[in-house]
Amino acid sequence: MNRRNFTKATVLAGMGISKSSLLLNNTVIKTGYKYNLHYAPHIGMFKNHAGNDPIDQLNFMADLGFTAFEDNDIRVRDISLQEKMSSTMIKRGLHMGVFVAHKIYWKEPNLTSGDISSRKEFLDYINKAISVAKRVNAKWMTVVPGHLDLRQDISYQTANVIESLKQASNLLEPHGLVMVLEPLNFRDHPGLFLKQSPQAYEICKSVNSPSCKILFDIYHQQIQEGNLIPNIENCWDEIEYFQIGDNPGRNEPTTGEINYKNVFKYIHNKGYNGILGMEHGNSNPGKKGELDVINAYQKVDNFL
Repeated sequence: MNRRNFTKATVLAGMGISKSSLLLNNTVIKTGYKYNLHYAPHIGMFKNHAGNDPIDQLNFMADLGFTAFEDNDIRVRDISLQEKMSSTMIKRGLHMGVFVAHKIYWKEPNLTSGDISSRKEFLDYINKAISVAKRVNAKWMTVVPGHLDLRQDISYQTANVIESLKQASNLLEPHGLVMVLEPLNFRDHPGLFLKQSPQAYEICKSVNSPSCKILFDIYHQQIQEGNLIPNIENCWDEIEYFQIGDNPGRNEPTTGEINYKNVFKYIHNKGYNGILGMEHGNSNPGKKGELDVINAYQKVDNFL
């Protein structure tokens, strides 16, 4: 045991706190908490306790008992950092969640248009994302088909998107990788093509590939359509990934209207063993806000 760890252990023992706990902001947090599901924090979520170094943040997440990690931006991080993060995740038993596979067109059509150059650009991004996925041991990557093409009928747009996704699936399948389509709500992202879970379900059925599935973001779909558990049930055989955020506010569970304990219990009872990305903010700033996130997840995970 090095001097820093020895001193820490001695201080905790003197306060009657076991070595399996952390003293955070004068609050005792049990380390190695055994979650029932694989919740995946993001970079920055615990930076006030862990510091700004992504490696320290990964270690902090693992110390707390999290078994997964999600990083939308890992595709654009330095390769050397990607490799260090991957090595740390392997050592600490953290499974890599999604990252965004490509440039997202928030204001203009790309995949909906059927434009060949736009499709080629998208497929080039997918090829590059395959290399990133292998480097960081990722299985899933997020795809957002972009903005509506208001000059085309929606059926033509859907056919254009399906064709691009079929070609992308052909690239991904040999590597056992999966792009997950994320419907985004109309309020936060007006004008986007993919908004609803039934729409994503129809597209995935049409692409008909193990490499094209649904990312069901519970926050987005609560706003877009509600009726969460029935819609998850209806889409179940095409759902490969979940993301989390309460509404209103898009912060941790227990801060809004969604009964996350019931939703998580349902997902667990369905036998889901994948990742649930914690794609939300902290409702309070600083160390207190980070403790609130930890406590919220331990509370809503207590559904058995």
